[in-house]
Amino acid sequence: MKARLVPLCFVPGRDGGFDCQLNILRSLFGAEAEFLSAVSLGSPLPEADAVIFPQLLGEGYRRLEDFKKIDLPILIVTSEFGTLSMWDWELIDYLRNEGVTTIAPYHLGQTRKVIAALRVKRELRQSKFLVYQDNPGEGQQAAIFKRFYWWESECTHQMVEKFGITIEKQSFRELGARAKAISDAEAEAVQREWDFPSEGLSNRGLNSAAKLYLAMRRDLDLDPNIRGVGINCLNESHFCDTTPCMAFNRLYMEDNLIWGCEGDTVSMLTKYILHRSLGAPIMMTNLYPFLMGDAALKHERISHFPEQVKGRREDYILAAHCGYFGLIPQPFSTQWKLRAKVLGIVDENASAIDARLPEGDITMAKLHPGFDRMTVAEGELESYAQYPDSHCLNAGIIHIRDGHRLMTRLASHHYLLMTGHQFADIETIAPVFAMEAEPL
Repeated sequence: MKARLVPLCFVPGRDGGFDCQLNILRSLFGAEAEFLSAVSLGSPLPEADAVIFPQLLGEGYRRLEDFKKIDLPILIVTSEFGTLSMWDWELIDYLRNEGVTTIAPYHLGQTRKVIAALRVKRELRQSKFLVYQDNPGEGQQAAIFKRFYWWESECTHQMVEKFGITIEKQSFRELGARAKAISDAEAEAVQREWDFPSEGLSNRGLNSAAKLYLAMRRDLDLDPNIRGVGINCLNESHFCDTTPCMAFNRLYMEDNLIWGCEGDTVSMLTKYILHRSLGAPIMMTNLYPFLMGDAALKHERISHFPEQVKGRREDYILAAHCGYFGLIPQPFSTQWKLRAKVLGIVDENASAIDARLPEGDITMAKLHPGFDRMTVAEGELESYAQYPDSHCLNAGIIHIRDGHRLMTRLASHHYLLMTGHQFADIETIAPVFAMEAEPL
């Protein structure tokens, strides 16, 4: 799928420079975008994902009302290098001051990411997230799980209304029963096709992980529009004798399928937008800011936060999920192993992924309720901490710029982590999805 772009020109004013730049854009981005026939500013627009200006002129100051009538993202790529030209800052700022948002990438890679984001926006309207759940909030640790917004009908309605995504619910109870009915021989056969290290798991545990994968694989093969799958795997863990960690790993490796631990559709949507637009490795985990003190320590069953850190302690977060750092697909990880489960609320036969992202620059992000903004914090994954006999056997230690600001603006205990510093690119693609990027 290519992004569909409508070139806009000024009449009067269109000259050879417009056509020359449009040809350059076709050469640079023809593999990723379809350039429709040029249209003059103020004329009716065909169906497209965005308009693009290969050329800006001073005429733009006198055409403000025509700019305001454009109901598509406005992309400005006016240099031969696939970026905006610095001569355009004056008009861009004038338009911004008048309430007209433009997207003006300043390096070639950023322009490619904007085009990818436009494609992702259209994909979402043709895509489906499949979520396995029955009575969310009524199972394990109900006092905690009943608080989560992603299970509210209001949340689903807003996601569908704004992004066009379809969210389909199926029974986790029935999925678990179908998985158990698969033979050991079939489970062992599919395992032989995989290359993965494991430790502490019985043959039954490995087979159960493979059986759940096979049961999900059969459902997914029936509908090519499913591009994300989630399971209420902790709160309703009594419906299955394993966890979906290995299945999510395999489904990403095979189909780039987005996964949703605990059936968190907001995390799934955030993950889909960011990973498919920016291409950076991504995962979801729980955040335990040092500023939370005993409330965080008690949940993870540890006595203290890591002692050795480089900066102010209030600017640190311990990141952990299901006993380890979080569910990371094998292609993203520097270390990866499937291990026996840690949490007491899942079946004794269940498994969990113990994996690491590379240490260094990292970005945290999450969509907020209302879906008009995404909070983003850049930081550093400094190291990892191990706490034996706890719910935190291998956790990430993350340093951010301002722990107090983070505490007053977090959207959730679930956040998405990406390698590298990504705020500038997130801020650039945000207008594609009619939202803002808020730095933490």
